[in-house]
Amino acid sequence: MSPRKSITTSHAAVACDVCGRTLLRGEHADSFIAGGSRRMVCELCEPRAANEGWIREGDDALTVRRDASGGGRSLLARLRARRDDAAPDAPETAVAARGRRAQRLERQREPDEQLTHAASEGDPPQQAEAAGRFADAEASSKPAERHGAARERRRVHAVPTNADLKMERALDVFNASAHPRRVAGVARSLGTPAITVLLSETEGAIVSIVVAWELCWYRYEVDLADEAAGVRVIAQGAELSELAAQERRPNATADERGLLGLAA
Repeated sequence: MSPRKSITTSHAAVACDVCGRTLLRGEHADSFIAGGSRRMVCELCEPRAANEGWIREGDDALTVRRDASGGGRSLLARLRARRDDAAPDAPETAVAARGRRAQRLERQREPDEQLTHAASEGDPPQQAEAAGRFADAEASSKPAERHGAARERRRVHAVPTNADLKMERALDVFNASAHPRRVAGVARSLGTPAITVLLSETEGAIVSIVVAWELCWYRYEVDLADEAAGVRVIAQGAELSELAAQERRPNATADERGLLGLAA
């Protein structure tokens, strides 16, 4: 068995001073000067070395002066320099923008002032025409306020003056709510409830509805002046003795769906 032969090369290992990688055979490294020392840089790291301000060995004096004056500064440093150079112009730009806004506001105020002046000092026909234009402009400039006023008007409902009409209206509000489902569900277990509809003795728009079984009862309240508020459960109990005498005198009925109606 022949002895193993060792192969040696004359290639000297060179490491890049930027990335620290050992260069492969065939790769070329350039010499840079940084901090007075000679540094070896691979081809991939040459742009990074230039951005860090390293000077390629052999460059002439002109290139060195250009790099020293800021040509080799990093991107962040160059952006900061541009921002500092542009900073003195910023106050003038802001002043000009404020001036343009003031001019626009002044032009917007001029038509209103002219209309007001014409309405106060012109002839009667001119006063009427100017006043009409001013009112139209004022109305068109406040659509949100008009919409809010209309919404407020829609909330106001005419409360019936007749007692039977009040009770019928309160039952309509009740039947349009989710409470009839509860009435129908309990009725399937406890039977048909006794329904009493009463008007409030102190509030003309308040109607009370009592739905009672032998084992439980519910007292509902409807405000006819604010029907959007819906039906409120204001009390409930388990003993009929807890109810007042007038609340135990039925005057309405409930069908199998829980819908209520005044008794004939």
